[in-house]
Amino acid sequence: MAEPRELSFHRDERQALEVRLAGSWTKAQGLPSAAELRRAIELPAPPSRVSFDASGVLRWDSALVAVVDRLVALAREREVPVELGGLPAGVVRLVALADAVPERGGGGTPAREPGLVTRLGQGVLAAWDDAAVFVPFLGESVLAVAALLAGRARMRATDFFLAMQDCGASALGIVSLISLLVGLILAFVGAVQLQQFGATVYVADLVGIAMTREMGAMMTGIIMAGRTGASFAAQIGNMKVTEEIDALRTFGISPMEFLVLPRMAALFLMMPLLTLYADFVGMAGGMIVGVGMLDLTPEQYVMHTMNAVSMTNFMIGVVKGSVFGVLIAVAGCLRGMQCGNDSAAVGQATTSAVVTGIVLIIVTDAVFTVMCNVLGI
Repeated sequence: MAEPRELSFHRDERQALEVRLAGSWTKAQGLPSAAELRRAIELPAPPSRVSFDASGVLRWDSALVAVVDRLVALAREREVPVELGGLPAGVVRLVALADAVPERGGGGTPAREPGLVTRLGQGVLAAWDDAAVFVPFLGESVLAVAALLAGRARMRATDFFLAMQDCGASALGIVSLISLLVGLILAFVGAVQLQQFGATVYVADLVGIAMTREMGAMMTGIIMAGRTGASFAAQIGNMKVTEEIDALRTFGISPMEFLVLPRMAALFLMMPLLTLYADFVGMAGGMIVGVGMLDLTPEQYVMHTMNAVSMTNFMIGVVKGSVFGVLIAVAGCLRGMQCGNDSAAVGQATTSAVVTGIVLIIVTDAVFTVMCNVLGI
């Protein structure tokens, strides 16, 4: 038969409280009420300190730990010092472990959501931090390009050609599909409006100028940001997780030259070609609408396109494509370099690379449009 438990409280003349425990403290014996423990701490007044005497305890389990932990919590609420020296060593360790593990949230008052001004400030600070990281990384990329032109960059030709294949030939399928659909959409929307004036032949002008100056480079850039920029971030992020980048630095090899430079150079060279390809595919999509729906002949459509689209329009699109390629490569490689050290961070870096690349493309395209308008081209 289990020995009965004993719990008593004794105060000395200095109001120091000693909690004496004896007998069997197991769950089968039950636990003292919370009110009894609270009265011992609060009445007639909070003690000057609390100590324990468990020399009479014969056996114990989590019941003793629960009682001690409750008394300690009550004493600390009133800023009363507690001495655990008189308890079994196992109880002391378990109480310390219970204090070290924070209580799960959900039971207390929910935290207030930040207001609109706070969220706006946080967004501005986050954008500033991103810019503060992006600019030095872009500077390091420029230095890596300078080292390449001087013949001092440690870049493998095989990495460069593999990146060219991934950025170029492997992307033709998706670029063809999107560009064809964009050309079809532009031609159809333009035809609906131009039919009201009997000027459907100018659909060729609309599609040709829109594709060469804007849509060809922009849509190709967005496609490559979602496809290749994400791939760069995932590849470099995975290397960061597996500590391959740290190994490169240990051997004295610059990750900028070995990893970033071949990808940036490949995308810089492939984007103008993909942009030109997208321009012609988009104009072909416009011709499908013009010939199939507007009763234009292929000769009429081609002649109007050649008269409307100048070499300047092509060059504007090509320059945009080159700049977009650099921005996509820098954004993807930067997010990969910033990746954390776990697998979840790789996915976050990939998502961030796509978002950053698309935002940079839109902002840069707006800057190009304003500059062309100011220069009159």
